[in-house]
Amino acid sequence: MLTQRRPYGVGMVTVSGPWSREEMERFLDAETVPLRLGCRTPADKPWMLSLWYRFVDGAFQCATGADAAVVDYLDHDATVSFEVSTNEPPYCGVRGNGTATMTPDEEKTVLTELLQRYLGGTDSPLAEQLLAPDRREIQITITPDRLHTWDYSDRM
Repeated sequence: MLTQRRPYGVGMVTVSGPWSREEMERFLDAETVPLRLGCRTPADKPWMLSLWYRFVDGAFQCATGADAAVVDYLDHDATVSFEVSTNEPPYCGVRGNGTATMTPDEEKTVLTELLQRYLGGTDSPLAEQLLAPDRREIQITITPDRLHTWDYSDRM
C-alpha cells in the first residue's frame, strides 16, 4: 500500500492507498456520484448525508441551503468524514476525514457549477428552484486531513 505525506491544498494531508495523486484527482473529477458526508449533531449523534461536490485545489466544495440542518451540525462541530465511491462493481473510491468551513455563496457560484456538473446545466425545474433569488446558499468547503483511495477492480 502506498502511503505518502505531501503538500496538498492548505497544509499537509496524508494520502494512502493504491492510486497516485493524479489517479485520485482524475477519479474525483470524473465521478458524479454525491459525496457522502459524516458529521455530528449538536446532540452528539452521528449524521450522514449526500452532497454534490467538486474537487478544487485539494478541497471538496459543496453547496446547501442556508436553512439546512447540516449547517447547524457543522457549526456545532466542523470535524467530518467523507467518501466518494462508485455505486456499481468494481467498487473503488476515496474516503477520508477533515474539517468543514462554511461561507455564504450569495452569487450561488458553487451551486451553479454543481448544477452544470451533475445536471448538465441550469435549465430544469430543480435548478430553477435551487437558484431562486430568495433562496440563501452556503458553500461548504471540506479540507481533508487524510485521504485514502481503494480499488477492488482486481478482486471483481
